[in-house]
Amino acid sequence: MSKIAIIGGGIAGMEAAIRLSALNFEVHLIEKSFILGGHVKNWHMLFPDLSSATQLVEQQKNQLRDSVNILLGIEVIRASYTNNKYTLYFSDGSSNTFDAIILTTGFKLFPAQRKEEYGYSIYSNVITSAELEEYFQTDKPLYTKEHRIAERIAFIHCVGSRDDKVGNRYCSKVCCVTAVKQAMETARRNPGAEIYLFYMDLRMFDRQFEDLYFQAQTQYGIRFIRGRLSEVSEKPDSRLFLKFEDTLLGKPLRLTTDMLVLMVGMEPAENTGQLARLFNVPVGNDKFLLPKNLHQYRNLTNQPGIFLAGCVSGPKTIGETLTDARSAALEVYNYLNRN
Repeated sequence: MSKIAIIGGGIAGMEAAIRLSALNFEVHLIEKSFILGGHVKNWHMLFPDLSSATQLVEQQKNQLRDSVNILLGIEVIRASYTNNKYTLYFSDGSSNTFDAIILTTGFKLFPAQRKEEYGYSIYSNVITSAELEEYFQTDKPLYTKEHRIAERIAFIHCVGSRDDKVGNRYCSKVCCVTAVKQAMETARRNPGAEIYLFYMDLRMFDRQFEDLYFQAQTQYGIRFIRGRLSEVSEKPDSRLFLKFEDTLLGKPLRLTTDMLVLMVGMEPAENTGQLARLFNVPVGNDKFLLPKNLHQYRNLTNQPGIFLAGCVSGPKTIGETLTDARSAALEVYNYLNRN
């Protein structure tokens, strides 16, 4: 029986493991943390249908067969290739040999403190989209850190994406629709609150995304402003004073808010560079792993038996990630049946 290693236990890794175990391969799912689910396990609701993120992760866990060997708290520290097989050496001192490997290590969130002008980690009421999503799991209204109901909230798009100053020129793909979804959730929890979304341009590219945008304006009264935030300062009452440019009107504007939410983008996971070196897989200008071909072979690499799935090769929505994992599983099946 052919043996496959999947490195990364997020939704891409789990989906690939589900598909390959159903094809009767011996699958080893390797995750460096002590819990499966990746970033999605920390999310509350998914766009565009507002379904439960927890339910999605639990459904995937329940579909993992007993034949999948799940290794938690383990990292790959070395690899060798001999006779069309890869031997992986793990952080616990063990090793194993595999016929194929899928890299599904995903992404990390852009560290918002790198944008010092936005005040994250300086002012208590500046938070990230990830922190807000975790807060939503409490089912409480949105409060400031001083325990006041937030009556005016601003969301800032493209924090760490499409930004030459931080070296990330790419779009993270999900920030626009996440901001709309989170703004609507905030409006439901804090009735009557004034909610502003500051965007470069809106990239609502997928099915039903435009419907959310329309609903946010017509049903929730959310205000969309095309503008660039230049500076955040804190007032004596802990509210935030924003200076920005309205790029449609071409004039400077000012706004005082109770809270500021930074829509942080995706960056390659911290171990992406290490994996690139271990398996001799190139990286693109965006530092994500580069597939063999951006059109025909997005799951293949330039190395035999090494495959990619999910956000290890660039930002993706959850739907795209799951589809990509299924595609990678099929490519592995084809590869192992050709050899």
